[in-house]
Amino acid sequence: MVVRNRHGLHARPAARLVALARSLDAQVRIRNADTGSPWAPATSLSRVATLGVRHGQRIEVRASGPRARAAVDRVVALAGRAFDETEETAGAGPQPWAADQPRGGPADQAEDRGRAALSGRAEGGPAAQASGGTGAGQPAAGWPASPGIAIGPARRLSAAPLAVPDVPAREPAREWQRIGDALTAVRHDLARLRAATGGEGSIFDAHLLLLDDDDLLAEVRSRTDAGESAPRAWAAATDRIAGEFEALADPYLKARAADVRAVADQTLRALLGVPGEVVAGSGVLIAADLTPAGAAGLDPGRIAGVLLASGSPAAHSAILLRTRGIPAVVGAGPAVLEIADGTPVALDGRTGEVLVAPAEPVLAELRARARDQESRRRHAAGRAAAPAVTRDGVTVEVGANVGSPADARAAAEHGADLVGLIRTEFLFLDRDAAPDVAEQEAAWREIAGALGGRRITVRTLDVGGDKPLRYLPAPVEANPFLGVRGLRYTLRHPALLTDQLLAVVRVARDVPVSVMFPMVSTVGELLRARRMLDDVIAREGGGPPAGLRVGIMVEVPSAALKAATFAPYVDFLSIGTNDLTQYALAAERGNPALAELADGLDPGVLRLIDAACRGAGERVTVAVCGELAGDEAAAPLLTGLGVRELSVTPPAVPAIKEAVRATDRAAAADLARAALGRPDAAAVRALLGAGR
Repeated sequence: MVVRNRHGLHARPAARLVALARSLDAQVRIRNADTGSPWAPATSLSRVATLGVRHGQRIEVRASGPRARAAVDRVVALAGRAFDETEETAGAGPQPWAADQPRGGPADQAEDRGRAALSGRAEGGPAAQASGGTGAGQPAAGWPASPGIAIGPARRLSAAPLAVPDVPAREPAREWQRIGDALTAVRHDLARLRAATGGEGSIFDAHLLLLDDDDLLAEVRSRTDAGESAPRAWAAATDRIAGEFEALADPYLKARAADVRAVADQTLRALLGVPGEVVAGSGVLIAADLTPAGAAGLDPGRIAGVLLASGSPAAHSAILLRTRGIPAVVGAGPAVLEIADGTPVALDGRTGEVLVAPAEPVLAELRARARDQESRRRHAAGRAAAPAVTRDGVTVEVGANVGSPADARAAAEHGADLVGLIRTEFLFLDRDAAPDVAEQEAAWREIAGALGGRRITVRTLDVGGDKPLRYLPAPVEANPFLGVRGLRYTLRHPALLTDQLLAVVRVARDVPVSVMFPMVSTVGELLRARRMLDDVIAREGGGPPAGLRVGIMVEVPSAALKAATFAPYVDFLSIGTNDLTQYALAAERGNPALAELADGLDPGVLRLIDAACRGAGERVTVAVCGELAGDEAAAPLLTGLGVRELSVTPPAVPAIKEAVRATDRAAAADLARAALGRPDAAAVRALLGAGR
């Protein structure tokens, strides 16, 4: 077969080939026919990628085993679909395995914009652009990614040196066990990050594929069996793979050596107990970009703010920064990397403004603004546990989105009225078998206990083509975001859904529980799920639990427009504005090049929310659990549209409650009507007085 992908078998198509090969009942091998490479197992990401297959080159595939012919046919079909890369994706450059910025594509426009902002050549951009360079007092602009004002000296990331100790190895079995323990720890970290971000990107899948790479692990095992220590065996094997990437002629594949080393270092640090990247001193962290792991590791007590040259407000790292309450501006351009360490830097994570070495009067004004924000934050925290009631007496419940019992404890500490969303995936990912009913029941009881018996909302498993379970591999899909995911997936795996519903029903006997089905498109899907719930209740006996409520996620535009047809069968609708926005605007929410477009305040998205609220009627409660719910400026608008529950990250609960308390329902309704008539998100934000 001839490889038609513009950049050959780089990380994305290679990962899709490997995922397919691992799901087949056959042993599949491929080679680069044009270079005469050796045959490589198609289940090994490193071996496939280092074949160095470029655009226009030929690959050969062969298979053996029970379904060898079918396996070859599946691989041929995948290659015929350009390994499920769309023309647009294929033309944007290869996808990295780490969260670095693709080169040579539309995303470079963000860098050019940031460079222009710093050099005085800005022609419009994410925030109100200002002239100036990197000299004293000169402003820049980026995308506001996490609200708050940060002032402090510029700081850089640094990492403790990694050195493999020259110590004798213990018996091979113990050294191999050390490898297994380290890999388990790294997989656990990736699963935790997946749950924390609420939507796992392909970067995590590629990392996990590398950690499970047959070729890599076979070499490590061979080395430990030969008497090498676990750290030395791991370092040597991963260095060999990285070296193969570095030896490739293709610059895109050559650059992936750094990504292999990053994953290798993460595991080696786990083996040695050496901490990862750190920031020396306190201040404003400046970096090209942050991985989710990097963002999760920052100490809010030391890091006043984050300024990134690239990135997107919708990226996983930005979501984590908001969760941790660290002000951030992203997409400011590579010129910010030239700011010398220790230089005073100020940024406003609500407007995107950045000031380098600002004059003292400017600093004084910013400090006053920061003190005002801190005063309001303390005031909000002081009455976070009180209900959020508008000026004219409308109660809006403010809940928290959680992905673990620890998140639930944080929600309680911040005054959440309920858990508005449990991302149940944290129990299912990064393991070899699904959790049983008892494990799920225990987890939901622990979360309910952390909230003191307040209502919890259990979203059934939201996985699929873009979030795979290795014990239930799914076929490769051309567009996983439009594929078999959410309720579509669990209806095809009824045992999974039945176990989840059984755990929910048992917990609902003792505490109020809402069960929520994700990615619902049709009433038929909902009715099938409700019948399964009824069957579980009948099997358990005792009738429906008194506090059990049933609802759906509204993420698909058609579901918002058909809300009235769902209303007879649900108690609530919960609008997931992240997916709803990307589906409505055809703008992938994590794509930095589309950061300005993928805005939940676009009037098109707001009209869908309005349609859902109108279709729900008086009986059905409408909630919002996406990122838009955590935008203080959006709270009056959502209230005016008819939303009566907002579910946000735990730290955002007090501020959102204050925003609700400052709202008058009649004025909010007028505001909502005005917003629906605006031409774009920027005009809506101007109406609300909010920056983006």
